[in-house]
Amino acid sequence: MTFPRLQARTLAVLVVVLPLLALFVYVGARSGPLAPVKVTVSTVESRSITPAVFGIGTVQARYTYRIGATVPGRIATLNADVGDRVSAGQLLGELDGVDLDERLAALQAGVKSSQANLRKAETSRDFARAQVRRYDALLQIQSTSEEVAALKRQELAVAEAVLVAAKEDTLRLQAEREALQAQRNHLRLLAPAAGLVVARHFDPGTTVLAGQAVVEIIDPASLWVHTRFDQVSAEGLAAGLPAEIVLRSAPGSLLNGRVLRIEPLADEITEELLAKVAFTTLPPALPPVGELAEVTVQLAALPATPVISNAAVRSYKGQRGVWKYQAGGLEFVSLQLGRSDLQGHVQVLQGLAAGDQVVLYSEKVLSAGTRIDITDQLTGQQP
Repeated sequence: MTFPRLQARTLAVLVVVLPLLALFVYVGARSGPLAPVKVTVSTVESRSITPAVFGIGTVQARYTYRIGATVPGRIATLNADVGDRVSAGQLLGELDGVDLDERLAALQAGVKSSQANLRKAETSRDFARAQVRRYDALLQIQSTSEEVAALKRQELAVAEAVLVAAKEDTLRLQAEREALQAQRNHLRLLAPAAGLVVARHFDPGTTVLAGQAVVEIIDPASLWVHTRFDQVSAEGLAAGLPAEIVLRSAPGSLLNGRVLRIEPLADEITEELLAKVAFTTLPPALPPVGELAEVTVQLAALPATPVISNAAVRSYKGQRGVWKYQAGGLEFVSLQLGRSDLQGHVQVLQGLAAGDQVVLYSEKVLSAGTRIDITDQLTGQQP
């Protein structure tokens, strides 16, 4: 059979174009925009999870002592320096007493003189009392007059009044001496408890005001972490729960601790709960006060429920859920989620059952009707 020249040329073009077109369609269907989206799927499991809460805090001391003078003065000596360990009652320093020692010596001399006058007044009273008894006896046998006996009684009253004044004067001087001695003692900076010196704010020769702290001491055994937890995930946080502490200076070292207490006041600005987490065992090298620390508190295990990975949760048309794989296609299922743990597992309270398959990762954003190609691992996904 003979074809016209034009038809033969057309046939030749079709022989070349049609395979190319078929190849183009094949490539476009396999790797182009029409290609199925590669995804990985996971199976919903029914099991228990152990939630945990994570927080950031700073190392603080439960007991901090700020030692200073109660009166203004100039620092004469200071024997404690940062890093020194001190014992209870140890003399850390002393303020210049100016003329306190001389005033104490003068008051001490005044007390001694007043005590001598007191003894003299007691002797005079005792003599006047004896004279009254003697003249009263003479009056009874009419060996003296009533006027002389009355004069002796008057002398006794005067001696007793002098004795009372001497006693009051002695008490006044003793009180003044004790007050001045207490003021002198307040110039001595004593450690109220055994601890570690963490700050020395002034040096000898500096004049300080009343109430200014000169030295700060902490109790190293009372170190804890003042921790902040997000209120959203802090359900179940309670005193006594075990905790893991990671200091910023030692990221690879886990320290054991426990929640000592939950603060009754939360931070309303940052919406965080505040808690004190104590070290179960202090590290060999004490962390500096103020160092940042990461705290993880393990909560009680939850009852078994369907569990999925947080990576599978998507938002689609304003709803939160997952892409469920069934009958060779995808269906978006909205979920009611529960608690989660730090490994990325979350409870499914409603919407899925154990054994369902959901999309875990996908190369592109999915939608209803998207063709998918299930694979074990996507390119660039961590095994």
